[in-house]
Amino acid sequence: MIELFVAPGGDDSAPGTRERPFATLGRAGHAARSLTGEIVVQLRAGTHPQARPLDLTEADSDRDGGHVVYQAHGYGTAGQEEVVVSGGRLVSGWRDQDGVWLAEVGDLDTRQLYVDGRRAGRAGIDGLPGRVTMTETGYTTDSAAPLSWRSPGDVEFVHRGVYPWTEARCGVAAVSPGGDGTTITMVRPAFGRALDLYNSTWEGQDSRGPGLPTRVENDASFLTEPGTFVLDRSRPGRHVLRYMPRPGEHPERTQVVAPVLETLVRATGVSGVTFRGLTFADATWLRPGGPEGFLHYHGSGFYTGGPIHTVSLGEDTGSVTVPERSATIPACVVLKGASGVRVEGCRFTRLGATGLGVSGCADVTVRGCDFDTLSAGALAIGDSRSVLVEDNRVRHVGLEFSGSPGIALNGTSGCTIAHNHIADVPHCGIVAGPGRGTRILRNLTTGTMQVLADGGGVYLSGPQGDSHDTGAIIRGNVVEDTRTPYNFGLYTDYGAAWVTVEENVVVRADSTAVLHVSPPLDNVVYRGNFWDADPIGADAPPAGVTYEGNTTLTGGPEPAAVAAVRARAGLLRAIPATAPS
Repeated sequence: MIELFVAPGGDDSAPGTRERPFATLGRAGHAARSLTGEIVVQLRAGTHPQARPLDLTEADSDRDGGHVVYQAHGYGTAGQEEVVVSGGRLVSGWRDQDGVWLAEVGDLDTRQLYVDGRRAGRAGIDGLPGRVTMTETGYTTDSAAPLSWRSPGDVEFVHRGVYPWTEARCGVAAVSPGGDGTTITMVRPAFGRALDLYNSTWEGQDSRGPGLPTRVENDASFLTEPGTFVLDRSRPGRHVLRYMPRPGEHPERTQVVAPVLETLVRATGVSGVTFRGLTFADATWLRPGGPEGFLHYHGSGFYTGGPIHTVSLGEDTGSVTVPERSATIPACVVLKGASGVRVEGCRFTRLGATGLGVSGCADVTVRGCDFDTLSAGALAIGDSRSVLVEDNRVRHVGLEFSGSPGIALNGTSGCTIAHNHIADVPHCGIVAGPGRGTRILRNLTTGTMQVLADGGGVYLSGPQGDSHDTGAIIRGNVVEDTRTPYNFGLYTDYGAAWVTVEENVVVRADSTAVLHVSPPLDNVVYRGNFWDADPIGADAPPAGVTYEGNTTLTGGPEPAAVAAVRARAGLLRAIPATAPS
């Protein structure tokens, strides 16, 4: 085994030894390319700031049967060192102005801020003041309050619940006096696309466009709550960051970090690479603050223009317009076209998009990781095969993009999501779109659907194979506390086909499951599940659903069979690890 060392106080002109380590991961990666056999890049304790992403390519793959490992020094031992790979910038030079800290930050652009490691929220207000009307170019209000916004071009409108599962973001272009109040002109093309995209009919009521904003963010006039910030970009190259401190914080003793990079690691076409014991932190995603905004549709998908279709929700219910194609929220750590990659014992935190993205990959394992304090979801897997996601903890994600699932699959084959714990998320815990051979086994979801509606602890849609042998299995999961109204703890939706849902426990959901959806379910089996209420449609299952041997709990002590399911669900870290079954 060959070891290379990287330390925050190192030197890239050094040989990368224990005594004389490199300063950057990029330098260590370059050195590893000229070596063969088992190579371990040992990262020493501290924060490793990244001036640019760590880009790994096929040239960084295993060679001569060896692997390349990037790990925290002492990984797996009591002496494991704490290593942070950071895309952030330390903000200094603060001055106090009437209880608000100000810093000149040059051309810094970010959507997040972290103070002593804690997320600061963007300052905002709930909705627009006055009597508000939406127009073809934006909004009018009889209130003059928007005329006092100090930097209108930095203000962003949040539209929560455009559809029950959707939350959009659009920027303001200008504010001006108009009539007896104010005219607000919205940024294009975002607002024009929003008018095209969000159109629905529900029980005879028509709705067009994003509607009125539910929240308005990022102006100095909104800065009234301790622990919040705004970024004023009205003077190009002379941006001003404002932060209202919490009690006890002092500008000379408080560490304030603004994420700068959008990508920390990009591994393209690599094989045989492992990451162990690293914390990936302090990255942002700037696109939502630009002219295209963030026009969310469903899950990790958002609209970037193009054809729009109308989908019927049933003759007596209504319809919605949906995009023909969607883009996917990017990840701050990216695996693309990779194989044989392992991500073990890592933490993904303080990130402005998705934590880890896996696309076009094969034979990838993500095990024993923690995902928390993320603007979007924890893990998104697309067009990949043989991916194992096991024993990971996901919590407090979707903090900025509320439709984001904890873990999302789409277009995958032979992927397994097992023994994870997903907690405190704004929408679905686990989502699986069309795929083949998906296994969702013995996971625990608690506190899902906390913000948006029409989702569940485990959500699955579309065809999952062409027989029960090649289809999806959802087995042994425990779904607790699915919060908002209009949700389904276990949710097979939108033409789900060739799915077996068995031996799961669902309690404290608005609805445990639903058997009648549009398009209808086909070759879906609900067998041997336990829940505290009958699923909708269980009294008359549709032709495409087999409903047998399920138990509705009626109170009192839980049966031994329920306790057995609970005992095997969730994280493996505290119990002996066993292969998923």
